[in-house]
Amino acid sequence: MNSSLPRAKKHLGQHFLVDNHYIDRIVAAIRPQAEDHMVEIGPGPGALTQPLLSTLLHLHVVEFDRDMVARLASQFSTDLLTIHQDDALRFDFAALAAMQPLRVVGNLPYNISSPLLFHLAESAEHISDMTFMLQKEVVDRMAAKPDTADYGRLSVMLQARFSVTKLFTVPPGAFQPPPKVDSAIVRLVPLPAEAILYQDHHVFSDIVGRAFGQRRKTLRNTLKGVVDDALFNQVGIDPVRRGETLSVAEFSLIANALSANPN
Repeated sequence: MNSSLPRAKKHLGQHFLVDNHYIDRIVAAIRPQAEDHMVEIGPGPGALTQPLLSTLLHLHVVEFDRDMVARLASQFSTDLLTIHQDDALRFDFAALAAMQPLRVVGNLPYNISSPLLFHLAESAEHISDMTFMLQKEVVDRMAAKPDTADYGRLSVMLQARFSVTKLFTVPPGAFQPPPKVDSAIVRLVPLPAEAILYQDHHVFSDIVGRAFGQRRKTLRNTLKGVVDDALFNQVGIDPVRRGETLSVAEFSLIANALSANPN
């Protein structure tokens, strides 16, 4: 084990990237440009921070762990690095992007990855792209196609707002301590406003959540009391299908018809 690394805190889900081959691949995938307005989530000891700052003029980081904050502050000048000691789940990414669209990168804590992705999606209109390392299982779900085992609420909600591309896998041995699972790199690029198919986010989110709440049941059962057979007939979707077979476009059809006919 690298003795220069701090002790990983299990309750924070910390696994530090140490393999230079994968560090270089991730930075190459990010493709930082000097003038980029970029924020790194969960920099930890700075495995990505240092190579990013070899190109960037300035970098923001969001770090929850006080020990990591102190370590980063001792390594980098404030001219290069602005440290936000905060919980990424509460951090206002839209405010940080007030002057310029934001690029978001990081090795996301696996124990909060899904809620953090949903939190970031709320600021999608202020973000130019996001490149993350996550548990491979989560990335597989993010990029999954309809009617596959990995396809679910996370797939639909993210693909409704972003183009999602799985880039490559990172093995446990690239970290200290090694996690028990493979990791993967994923890129998310917000869709332009005209490509977002649903009209009301809350209605869309409710429909998707209900459809996957009991994924083995038919739409007629999961959406009972919300969507009737007349509306299914209107949008041309068979109510005996299961939610896992519907595309983002089909979920949008149901949500939009419901928004237009709330009663």
